[in-house]
Amino acid sequence: MSNNIHKNSSINTIFRQTSSSQRRTDLRSIQGSVSSHNTLAAEIAESTEPAEPPICLQVSSLSAGYGRSQILKDVSFCAKQGEITGLLGPNGCGKTTLLRALCRQLSFTGSCLLNGRPLEQMTSRHLARQISYIPQRSGIAISMPVTDVVLMGFNPVLGLLEQPSRAQKEKARGALRAVGMESYAEQDYQTLSEGQKQLCILARTIVEDASLLLLDEPESSLDFPHRHRIMELLTEIIRGQDMSCADGSASSITINEVTRNVSAGISNSDAHRFSNTSADTARSTLSERNSDQRTLFTGKAALVTLHDPQLALEYCSRLILLKDGVCTAILHPAEDSLPDMEAALSEVYGPIRLRTIEENGRRSLILLPRS
Repeated sequence: MSNNIHKNSSINTIFRQTSSSQRRTDLRSIQGSVSSHNTLAAEIAESTEPAEPPICLQVSSLSAGYGRSQILKDVSFCAKQGEITGLLGPNGCGKTTLLRALCRQLSFTGSCLLNGRPLEQMTSRHLARQISYIPQRSGIAISMPVTDVVLMGFNPVLGLLEQPSRAQKEKARGALRAVGMESYAEQDYQTLSEGQKQLCILARTIVEDASLLLLDEPESSLDFPHRHRIMELLTEIIRGQDMSCADGSASSITINEVTRNVSAGISNSDAHRFSNTSADTARSTLSERNSDQRTLFTGKAALVTLHDPQLALEYCSRLILLKDGVCTAILHPAEDSLPDMEAALSEVYGPIRLRTIEENGRRSLILLPRS
């Protein structure tokens, strides 16, 4: 008993001998560690939440047509950065009319905001820098080398009579390489097949570096493998991925791996023993991963009319269904239920059914006619 009293007295004596300022310093140090712990935990929690892609194009109540014939009626939707938005519908439903209105080739009523700015407030030159339009036919009727067609993508940034620089020519060559057309660089554009012309125009789109890509049935003249290749290339373009990589991946580490590793380090340590070095390292790792995640949001978005709904289900994040100039539904293939999508697609294409296929951990949707 006396020994315990003696020990407690010694502890009290030592504590009294410690200066009040030192005790406050120690307390602040512990509180700072706890605060650092809590702050980092909040940062980790925030980083694990999927980032919402910013809106590139916001269309509200758009109506357009030719002369007195109104084709589109009060169409509203958005297209987000890093995503392909597909336009589906039967012939004559207004898909091409919509793209032409967004290019200001047709007058329209309603609101169209590109990165928050109304289209009608942009000069023609500025609009050409922000929007890249690929029609079903290129409209190029004269003979010229394929490379010169791609170099036309620099026209909005070149001055009067200014010639493309060496760096721009190298970029054009790289774009042709990306779409598999480098060996045709010096060939006459007019001698290409329609599918090859589409790939050439896609290379021109790459060098244009526009915020919004508008493509009118880019797959219509391509064979089966090239249809998928052009959609894969389009995905890589709008996500800002390195097209020289086979899988287009920017990083081998995932945010879940970072979170698990850092969270385990926190949970197995007391707050007052959590070092600033560990916190800085964790934040650095999260910052690197967040930078990789932001590559998905490069400021680019694609709006594509597709003749093949199967291709749209495979590559598009959002589908705008048009019928008789009216938007009948907006679908999200990765999120919406099969019955809901079947009902919406059946309204446009007639009775259909959807089936899912799982392969290598990826779900694919198959569209079939309903017997």
